[in-house]
Amino acid sequence: MNFEDEMEELESAEDFLQYFQLDYEPSVVHVNRLHILQRFHNYLQKAAADMPENEPAKKAVYSKLLQRAYQDFVESNAQTEKVFKVFSMGEPQTAFVSLGDIKT
Repeated sequence: MNFEDEMEELESAEDFLQYFQLDYEPSVVHVNRLHILQRFHNYLQKAAADMPENEPAKKAVYSKLLQRAYQDFVESNAQTEKVFKVFSMGEPQTAFVSLGDIKT
């Protein structure tokens, strides 16, 4: 099984952290698992153009980026990091719809 196939088998943040043999605090992952995975995904997208073809080198980059994503939430929190759009929307948005625009 190659690296890409192995990555396809991983499902949870814990799976990824264990696969890359990274030390982690379960309580941090428990509260931030989706945020960590989304941040990891974002980092991978940014690094895609410079990703090495060599499998061991690629695996090292993935490991470094996952460690960075995890560390973001050790040092901060989901509201501060604003990984998901809901955290960066600010105040509730309002819109005006005239009665003439409503059709029955």
